[in-house]
Amino acid sequence: MARLRLVALTLSLGWFLSVFGAPARAESLRELADFAGVRDNVLVGYGLVVGLDGSGDQTMQTPFTTQSLTNMFSQLGIAIPPGTNMQLRNVAGVMVTADLPPFSAPGQRIDVVVSSIGNARSLRGGTLLMTPLKGADGATYALAQGNLLIGGAGAEAGGSSVQINQQASGRIAGGAVVEREVPLQLGANGGLLELQLKTADFGTAERAVRAINQEFGRPVAAARNARTIQLRGPENENDRVSFMARVERVYVTPTDAPAKVIINARTGSVVLNGRVTLKPAAVAHGNLSVVIDTEFGVSQPAPFGDGETAVVPDSEISIQQQQGSLQFVEGADLMEVVDALNALGATPQELMSILEALKASGALRAELEII
Repeated sequence: MARLRLVALTLSLGWFLSVFGAPARAESLRELADFAGVRDNVLVGYGLVVGLDGSGDQTMQTPFTTQSLTNMFSQLGIAIPPGTNMQLRNVAGVMVTADLPPFSAPGQRIDVVVSSIGNARSLRGGTLLMTPLKGADGATYALAQGNLLIGGAGAEAGGSSVQINQQASGRIAGGAVVEREVPLQLGANGGLLELQLKTADFGTAERAVRAINQEFGRPVAAARNARTIQLRGPENENDRVSFMARVERVYVTPTDAPAKVIINARTGSVVLNGRVTLKPAAVAHGNLSVVIDTEFGVSQPAPFGDGETAVVPDSEISIQQQQGSLQFVEGADLMEVVDALNALGATPQELMSILEALKASGALRAELEII
């Protein structure tokens, strides 16, 4: 019998009872929220990888690689005659991406990801030449250069080839040097700070405000909406850092997430959270299958006749329908819901339709989200 494919299916029943049967666990605000402005910034740049073993771009089909080489040579004082056809196979044009952490200072190193944008077969053994990494404002915040680490592997011979993982992209640990920091002034407006919850929830925001004010013994926090909490911190920078660290150490018990069922239509996965319940309902389902079987025979004419030998197809079509009976389903908690749906013996694809029908009938007490 097909079983309901749940993410939690690989866990034991004891784990379910200990997690979903216990009250919500208190978490520090460091896990639940972030200070406004304290975030990563994405960087991107275009560069060249050289030193490839004949696995680079085919320059006739990737003119941007040839143009980049010509521009680089001109900056190095090397003049390439116009119209020169450079048949190079050890160079590849790449895009370089990186995340610039908050408070990064000039001289610090960050990791970069290098990805081919041409028809290079592999970047293994290549070296990234100096590549400026720019932010959304067009300014250069880091310079990347170094030897690539490729996780994939491949080989080919005699027209046959084999490949493991991706060889057209790789990483350089600490491959970029920060050249400019992102300006960030926390509490510049009279020491005012904003704490943003990662998940907007009025109940969690209320509990966070109450816990922060209780920690400091005075009203320093006020909720602006379900996500943002305004804090009145010290104007002195050193005292403000201590204030923010103390806020992050405050423990808050978040409110339970609303009941939700996630359906992945591409993979057939169905995920339920612990608040999903089922009101009494009756469900019937069955499978309809159509089988077409074709056999080919030979029609042989009589001796000395004028006919010709011909192939005669003989097709047989049958329709089978699995009988379905009404089955009662109900569940007051997650385990009862899982048992009720498993008892239907439906495949994941059938369960998607059943869950949609239960939602439409009002029996499924949860939000249905299809991704």
